Amino acid sequence: MRTTSSMRWMSRVCLCSLVTLMMNGCSAKIDEVKEEANPLHALSYVGSISPASNQVATPSFQSTSKPVVKGIYVSAWSAVGNKFEQLIELVEQTDLNAMVIDVKNDSGQVTYPSTVPLVNEIGANSHVIIHDLKDKLRRLKQKHIYTIARLVVFKDPYLSKKKSTLAMKKKDGTVWKDPKGIAWVDPFKTEVWDYNIQIAKEVASLGFDEIQFDYVRFPENGQKVDREVIFDNPQKLSKAQDIATFLHTAKGRIGDQAYISADVFGLTTSMANDMGIGQDWGMISKEVHFISPMLYPSHYTSGIYGIKSPDLQPYAVIHQAVNDANWKNRQLARSNQQTAQIRPWYQDFTATWVKPHKKYGDIDVKEQIKAAREQGVEQFLLWNPSSTYSYR
Repeated sequence: MRTTSSMRWMSRVCLCSLVTLMMNGCSAKIDEVKEEANPLHALSYVGSISPASNQVATPSFQSTSKPVVKGIYVSAWSAVGNKFEQLIELVEQTDLNAMVIDVKNDSGQVTYPSTVPLVNEIGANSHVIIHDLKDKLRRLKQKHIYTIARLVVFKDPYLSKKKSTLAMKKKDGTVWKDPKGIAWVDPFKTEVWDYNIQIAKEVASLGFDEIQFDYVRFPENGQKVDREVIFDNPQKLSKAQDIATFLHTAKGRIGDQAYISADVFGLTTSMANDMGIGQDWGMISKEVHFISPMLYPSHYTSGIYGIKSPDLQPYAVIHQAVNDANWKNRQLARSNQQTAQIRPWYQDFTATWVKPHKKYGDIDVKEQIKAAREQGVEQFLLWNPSSTYSYR
């Protein structure tokens, strides 16, 4: 059902009143869920999308067609041993056709034997998990499984510790840390850009079909952060300009080696601004091939979209979020601007900290997929921090 202008205006009012709660609660839980499984401390072309297939061809950059991806997150620890075999079997026995594999995780650790100079200088790959990454990628390609490298960018406590000159700094010159005590690198520093782009180019050369930039943003609670931090921003860019420029630079340097995608907060589909973290839907959408809003129902505050208990209503949450994302992409298209294909992240985990919450299973996952598919969005990624999925 098409949203009327008055309903859309009312929705924006409600969202503005809830966004502060969402930024404090939702994003913190995203971090919590992602880090839970990490022993090292751890949104286009609008309209119909070609029918899905469980076989995805190697990217062809001379073609305008892009893969219709249906994938799962695979932590580095799940990319080795028997667990990896189980995940391959899951993909082969379902309509899934892709894996998102950690190459640089939330702790700043590089998970494979990298030859990037700075990686080796600081020992970021001193705890290698995936020793045979190139062979694994070759095997996945033989099985027609599309491979996506997840690369965490600006949340990097390891680089911040080893190269404090690259860290976000408080006004007194000391390293700034978020409420969890985690240091971030300064997103304005081009040395940080170069470091991450070098890793991206390396894993693309190893055989990944796509590079997915995660934590491609500033820390949440933006106004508070701005009062505490002095950024190294000689060009006086806005946060949104900085993030878009990083992605533009990365896309240019990676070139035809791989597709580029970005993970963004779920609320980016519905908010008119960058929420103080530099994630502006329109600006990011112009710089990547795919945009992936994290639409986990459990991470939405009570009352959002008029839904009392979002975790209990996965279909309703995804329906409204994707409706808003499609609306934004239509506006960009009417202005003759490039738009990234929408490929949301969906919830395949149980958010036990949410009251009330429900135990998520295959039916709940498919309700999310259905809500988006009914609006022309076929692609999706499933998130479970331990890479244990109910989807069948």
